[in-house]
Amino acid sequence: MGAQLRVYKRRIKSVTATKKITKAMEMIAASRIVKAQRKVAASTPYATELTRAVTAVATGSNTKHPLTTETDNPTRAAVLLITSDRGLAGGYSSNAIKAADQLTERLRGEGKEVDTYIVGRKGVAYYGFRERKVAESWTGFTDSPSYADAKRVAAPLIEAVTTETAEGGVDELHIVFTEFVSMMTQTPTQNRMLPLSLEKAAEETGTKGEILPLFDFEPSAEDVLDALLPRYVESRVYNALLQAAASEHAARRRAMKSATDNAGDLINSLSRLANAARQAEITQEISEIVGGASALADATAGSDK
Repeated sequence: MGAQLRVYKRRIKSVTATKKITKAMEMIAASRIVKAQRKVAASTPYATELTRAVTAVATGSNTKHPLTTETDNPTRAAVLLITSDRGLAGGYSSNAIKAADQLTERLRGEGKEVDTYIVGRKGVAYYGFRERKVAESWTGFTDSPSYADAKRVAAPLIEAVTTETAEGGVDELHIVFTEFVSMMTQTPTQNRMLPLSLEKAAEETGTKGEILPLFDFEPSAEDVLDALLPRYVESRVYNALLQAAASEHAARRRAMKSATDNAGDLINSLSRLANAARQAEITQEISEIVGGASALADATAGSDK
């Protein structure tokens, strides 16, 4: 009995230490969510106004440009997948990877070759373990991305879009990330960044149904779109990275809270088992004492005779 009680006490001590760690990680993730939300809120207006500008240029001109014009027979597409660098975030990364796999299967079903770009060690490890080809990958900044990180990610994507498909370029650019809806809800999202859908852009910017003013473009509408293309892709990638970071922290906070609660339940269960073992040990000791006293009494009575 004594050995069993010691086992329970060791397990309680171990689970208590784990509970302290998960509680600390929960509090850290909760504090980082607020910062990430502020960054998302700060970046959204810029991305919206940039989309509005692109929509105005595309609507006010007949220029064919990779930013706004769809290819008649698209044959190649690029998919940017955003995952996390660290684990302990529940199904955050696996849900994003699953959404990317579904998108890739759909694009290949349409007869398109797919080049995959990945942000985050979890996505890189997933594709590496399955020996899937990755065009390019980036790691080390998923929990707190900067605009410089977004520019690094966007650079090869812009190059792929502006290159002819015969030379290794792509006709479409898609992005898969986890959208932050609320503290309890984070949704894996698939968006086509390029070519830009003018109808969808009008819905996002709130200009659907509005009559846009006429513009004169200097030096030309094509040059204006050339200047806006990298800014548009960078802003969209940056906003997606921030959304993903906020979602990652929220998922980690929820996972750590669940782990903390489970640790508390396990401690309670082990405490009950330890109490039962201690009571059984005490009962056994009392029984041994009573049995010894009874045997001693019997022996004394026998010697008196």
